[in-house]
Amino acid sequence: MTGTLDCKIALVTVVASIKEEEFLLGEQMAARYGADKVVHVTYPENFIVEKQKSIDTISALAADKDIKIVVFPQAVQGTNAAVDKLREVRDDIFINYGLAQESIVESVKRAHLMMRVNEAGTGPAMVRQAKKQGAKTFIHYSFPRHMAQTAFINRRDLICQTCESEGIVFVDLRSLDPTETGINIAQQFMLEEVPKRVAEYGEDTAFFSSNCHMQVPLIKAVVDNHAIYPQPCCPSPFHAFPEALGIEGDIHDLNHVISEASRIAAEKNMSDRLSTWPVSTSTMFTVAGIEYALKWFKGEVPMNGIDGEVLKELMNDYIREVLGEDGYILVTPYSEDGISYDNFKSVLMGYLDF
Repeated sequence: MTGTLDCKIALVTVVASIKEEEFLLGEQMAARYGADKVVHVTYPENFIVEKQKSIDTISALAADKDIKIVVFPQAVQGTNAAVDKLREVRDDIFINYGLAQESIVESVKRAHLMMRVNEAGTGPAMVRQAKKQGAKTFIHYSFPRHMAQTAFINRRDLICQTCESEGIVFVDLRSLDPTETGINIAQQFMLEEVPKRVAEYGEDTAFFSSNCHMQVPLIKAVVDNHAIYPQPCCPSPFHAFPEALGIEGDIHDLNHVISEASRIAAEKNMSDRLSTWPVSTSTMFTVAGIEYALKWFKGEVPMNGIDGEVLKELMNDYIREVLGEDGYILVTPYSEDGISYDNFKSVLMGYLDF
């Protein structure tokens, strides 16, 4: 943790009903850097429709002259327009995007630093992880809104290719989009869908969904049907596992969640059939992004582009802090359509088996 800050950090997250793990970053960063140093605001729940509300909320941050860093763990639709409005007033703010849901070409023009899970890289990685877990079939769920994003398309295609090379049957299925049908209906679909597919393909079937809302019902259904779950869409022990497995106690304590998830998996005869990455990527990206921005303001890293080795070490600092050991982590420039972006980094990590 950096010492006393001489600036404020603004954190813009989705609401808790969309992704509680991300929403709770507000509390975590306030505890880490000081409540008086962190300003936490949220997108509207229906951010697809209420883009103007997002713009108004984000552009209003410009009024606080002490805010020098704005972090978007998930830059949803409308964020680029909001940042444009913010920068009409302030050009002295370091902008950090996590998962960007708008055009990559446009997003990299607005953010000093972008980070995301290497979706393309997770494709082959999760298939190999699923094979290690005993999978003979791999089912991929998504819907048109997500599959309009190049990174998601590439990941799906690489999953398919790796399944073929690893001798695993690949099945690509469409799930419901919760922004269209509502969350409850989309989740009920998943609870009813998984048993049908296990009956069709057998227990040694791995399931993956691209959507955050689908993870809790997917894990529940996988456990109930003794199937395989290699990772959530946003790999983290906190993402969906506590609710899906009924973990009690401090569900925001990483080591407690890992210990309880492993215990419950064993009780349900699911040991080594559930896995994820060992830390929260949302938290790791947020902490590393803030620490990198502080170095940027001090002139300790280049003004243009991103020093990947420094960023990787900041991520490892966080992993050591919460787990007490180094983790496998690979940081590479993001590439799309043959273009590599210096300020956009993709991240891969090793797996944690429950």
